[in-house]
Amino acid sequence: MREIAGHLGREVEGDADPVITGVSSLADAGPGDLGFVRSPRWAGALGGSRVGAVIVPHGLDVGGRPAIRSPNPGLDFARAVDWLEPRPRPQPGLHPDAHVAPGARVDPSASIGPRAAVGEGARIGARSVVHAGATVYGGAEIGEDCVLHAGAVVREGCRLGDRVILQPGAVIGGDGFGYVPDERGRPAKVPQIGGVVVGDDVEIGANATVDRGTLGDTRIGRGSKIDNLVQIGHNCDVGEDVLIVAQTGLSGSTKVGDGAMLMAQSGVANGATIGERAFVAGRAGVIRDVPPGSRTAGFPNVDHAEQNRILAATRRLPELVTRLRAVERKLGLRGRRGEDGDA
Repeated sequence: MREIAGHLGREVEGDADPVITGVSSLADAGPGDLGFVRSPRWAGALGGSRVGAVIVPHGLDVGGRPAIRSPNPGLDFARAVDWLEPRPRPQPGLHPDAHVAPGARVDPSASIGPRAAVGEGARIGARSVVHAGATVYGGAEIGEDCVLHAGAVVREGCRLGDRVILQPGAVIGGDGFGYVPDERGRPAKVPQIGGVVVGDDVEIGANATVDRGTLGDTRIGRGSKIDNLVQIGHNCDVGEDVLIVAQTGLSGSTKVGDGAMLMAQSGVANGATIGERAFVAGRAGVIRDVPPGSRTAGFPNVDHAEQNRILAATRRLPELVTRLRAVERKLGLRGRRGEDGDA
């Protein structure tokens, strides 16, 4: 416990010598496990837990357990887990079943897994890992300390910065959805000759897609996190430290400012701008720009507080319709029930 606290730059309250053998949720923990409580809201779960030691906010009763007090228990617990339970890393080198083109440049410290493919002229940076079945097209560039999980694809002309993580099935640089009608009105494909540039410390979730630009590049800024099943259209410009949650879709040429958050199943129309640190609620349909720092919801999108008022009023519609009909009848503007076709 003392070593964990030292790693986190914190101090132990209570016995600093118990041996911690693992990490666990409060519900499943045993006496040798480290757990955490994010806020006083979860104090009840701690009372019924067998967890041996905890990371908790200041002032929370821990029932005599060894504790590390933290202003951000969730973050400190994540860092403790990363230190106590490091992910295994494949040995450097090329697996015998990997296919690496003769002209590819693979750093000797990188790992290329079975059935992975690295094309002609591609570059794989130091300590990066390309897992089984992942594909790096010719001319693509992968920075240092990146991880491409099984089935991930990085197409030609795309560049990943350092410490980028692609979860299984993520596709970087697929063609954008660009068509124009031909002489007979049939969709003719517009060549997509741009690329994708992904900044440092970006993570892109399973089966998410980031389309290449039609002419210029689609860009994902440093530190942004993109969840599973997200679609980023061609020529989008996503800023730094942006969070985009599952099943969200950005149409082509969308701009997203630094620190913005887009919740699950939201959609953004072609060319719209989401300002810095703006918040887009789940299932919102953004067809107009969202100012920096604001919150938007609904379809078409409006201010989040206004949308809440709309929803509250909507729930009262049956009552209001009944009252309106009663007033109309009283004024002689509507017949009795059944006489004017009302249900």
